[in-house]
Amino acid sequence: MSNPDNSPPPSKEDWQGFREIDRAIAENRMTAYSWSKAWADPWSRAGLILFAVLFIAFAIFVVIYDGLL
Repeated sequence: MSNPDNSPPPSKEDWQGFREIDRAIAENRMTAYSWSKAWADPWSRAGLILFAVLFIAFAIFVVIYDGLL
C-alpha cells in the first residue's frame, strides 16, 4: 500500500531501463483497456464518433478556407 504507482520496489539487482519498459507496457495495457471499455459503451462510442466527425470537419474547413487545396 505504500507504493501507489504499482511499480516494484527498487533493488540492487534491478535495471532501471527494464523497470521503465515494464511500466510503459503496464500503462499501455490500461490505455487499451480504457479505450475498449469506452468503445463498448454506446454513449461513449457516440461521443467518440461525434468528436472525430467534428474534428475532421474542422480540418476540412481549415484546408478549404486557407486555400491549401
